[in-house]
Amino acid sequence: MKSSTKIPSTIVTRISKAISFIEENLNTKLVLEEIAKEAYFSPFHFHRLFKAVTKETVNDFITRKRVEKAASFLLHQQEKTITEVAEIVGFTSLSSFSRAFKKFYGLSPVEFKKESPNKFSKICKEESKNGQVEIRFEEYICNIQNALNWIKMNAKTEVKMVPEMNLAYISHQGKMDLIGDAYTRLMRWATPKGLMNQPDLKMITIYHDSPKITDPDYIRMSACMTLNGEVATDGEVNTKVLPTTKCIVSRFEIGFDEFQQAWETSFVWMSEHGYQKAAIDPFEIYHNNPQEHPEGKCIVDICIPLE
Repeated sequence: MKSSTKIPSTIVTRISKAISFIEENLNTKLVLEEIAKEAYFSPFHFHRLFKAVTKETVNDFITRKRVEKAASFLLHQQEKTITEVAEIVGFTSLSSFSRAFKKFYGLSPVEFKKESPNKFSKICKEESKNGQVEIRFEEYICNIQNALNWIKMNAKTEVKMVPEMNLAYISHQGKMDLIGDAYTRLMRWATPKGLMNQPDLKMITIYHDSPKITDPDYIRMSACMTLNGEVATDGEVNTKVLPTTKCIVSRFEIGFDEFQQAWETSFVWMSEHGYQKAAIDPFEIYHNNPQEHPEGKCIVDICIPLE
């Protein structure tokens, strides 16, 4: 039995740059040569390495991201027409958008929008006996008032500007509860550089995909730490700037088993107060080490960027 070859971290980092480029330009015509250039590969080698890292071809990845972004619009911004959504996410025609969407979710965009009037639904893809993919909508939160009461008791919620932050990060793809390994590697890189002793150091998780829409094996996240100055990176570590962003910020002091409810109720609060999520990825800012908390809880800001 052949052992699998570990992909060098430098290649993973370069592919991550290309992924960021794709995600930031879904509304444009994406050309393989231009994407490969972002990762400093020839198109031939890039196509092969991209699949090795992501387990998807470049075209499959682009289509999936466009369809998932469209699903997010149809769930959270139902005032947009199907045609508008198709254009926003980069499909060249309504027919190609409808075909791709139905192939992925088993429903046309019109059916999907009609069947998800409940603002808080979890999308579950299941295979029926005939092998066809079907969609099941499960209500995420049964009682909005209960959700609002819970967040009122457990968080201080406000709308404010989150200042710009310089970040070092490692990308993680896969199940959300496995991101701890990425943080371990990030801290292993940072410790000998003295970065763990920076004043006002914060750890931040950025969610590039929604678990309500994306298959758990394809969810992308960034394990980040703040930087007080310029730092040379190497291996799988990269840097980015999180710009000043208007957000709903909910400060929680919660256990690990309460994070899902914290996110869900934050989105309830957003909707019930008439705000709309921006295209910028949501994120968490951690303010303590749970191991040092008397009850093992996290003090965390859940941040939802707003339009």
